[in-house]
Amino acid sequence: MAPTWLTMLAWISLAASFVCAGLIAVEIFVKGYRQHVWIMDAVWPLTALYSGPLGWLAYRRWGRLNSPRYRQETGDRHHYPFSVSVGISDTHCGAGCALGDLIAEWVLFAVGVTIAGAALWPEYIADFALAFIFGIAFQYSAITAMRRLSVRDGVIAALKSDTLSVITFEIGLFGWMALMFFVFFPNPHLKPDHAPYWFLMQVGMILGFLTSFPANRWLIMRGIKEGM
Repeated sequence: MAPTWLTMLAWISLAASFVCAGLIAVEIFVKGYRQHVWIMDAVWPLTALYSGPLGWLAYRRWGRLNSPRYRQETGDRHHYPFSVSVGISDTHCGAGCALGDLIAEWVLFAVGVTIAGAALWPEYIADFALAFIFGIAFQYSAITAMRRLSVRDGVIAALKSDTLSVITFEIGLFGWMALMFFVFFPNPHLKPDHAPYWFLMQVGMILGFLTSFPANRWLIMRGIKEGM
């Protein structure tokens, strides 16, 4: 079992993340600071679910600038530095992957699926499958809004622009999950009904965001993906 200090830290992190996601959701859906690209209305709260206060600070510093209402109220027309634009574009992938991983982990835990006696292998398969689906869907929503593409062209463009992003995100996350399974808690393993499991998954998702950042930078520089 996880040590007491890790359990306490996990609950603090999870509580802070839910609060931060809730605060962003209130800003967007209650106060009316909707994003210029509508899918970002969902991306920012999902980002805060795994990054906590970091996601909240990023939204306050850069996210609200993409709200037409905020720009109208303040007259702020500030443009992002390139690195920030890459990071915000990376949040599409991160939010889609986080949502896919969250759903896959709970479904597999409820069903109790294992391969060769290990839950890690089906987690890899299901996590990647749902992360890919949601990641491409999120990117499709963004890219069609910015480029005014047809459904067919939008799907093709989303596949081109986010496949590498999803793969590199999951590389960072899956490497961390392997450490969780084989090194940190080899016996007994942490499970999704343990708070420390999700705290460590938050760490893994942040690592995934970092490992996918260079891929997003390359895609934007090549004109394959849109910078936000």
